[in-house]
Amino acid sequence: MLKSGRLSAGEIAERFPVTAASVSRHLSVLKDAGLIRDTREGKFIYYDLNASVLEEIMLWIADLKGENDDDKGK
Repeated sequence: MLKSGRLSAGEIAERFPVTAASVSRHLSVLKDAGLIRDTREGKFIYYDLNASVLEEIMLWIADLKGENDDDKGK
């Protein structure tokens, strides 16, 4: 959902059949992992993807794939 842009915690919670507290806990875990960022604006908290961490993960996966491809040729 966040790849399309930032969303408030309420907008995210509306899309899941779980309590707002449960969504908040999941968002907290993602934030602690550095995968998302939050910005407070008044009484709302908005979440967006932390692209720099995602880019690092993609590069790491690409490196792993490259190493695996090299090993196949040996």
